[in-house]
Amino acid sequence: MEHDGGVSELWSESDTGVLRLPSGRLIRGRGLRHPLDPVAPLPSYGVYLLGRQPPGVPWESSWIRWPDFRLPADPTDARATLAGVWERAAGERVEIACGGGRGRTGTALACLAVLDGVPAEEAVGYVRRHYDRHAVETPWQRRYVRRFGEG
Repeated sequence: MEHDGGVSELWSESDTGVLRLPSGRLIRGRGLRHPLDPVAPLPSYGVYLLGRQPPGVPWESSWIRWPDFRLPADPTDARATLAGVWERAAGERVEIACGGGRGRTGTALACLAVLDGVPAEEAVGYVRRHYDRHAVETPWQRRYVRRFGEG
């Protein structure tokens, strides 16, 4: 398998951390503190949810300033970036990642589920069932997902 970071293939549901949205889009969630799976394909695009600028990666990437256990510093920018992630996931290998891969990543994945048609009040449960049962760690992250559906 070639790991060129291109769009030669999409994620497989069997790849670690891959969430299938109801539309069929596949998005990988990941904790940056964990090493990359050496046999999984590389993303073609990544969005990193960190309080400080992330280290460089050899694929296209974006950064949402999002401190640990908090919410995005710029909600308007976060919404626009996540909408772009949802669009790109139709034909590219997109990953969302934070430090541990649960709180911020789970929150962003739940927002993507809302964009995909999951009712906002059900999106956290969807991500917990299909990605990580501990995803979306704080009450304000859960509230952010519910309000994301209003925007």
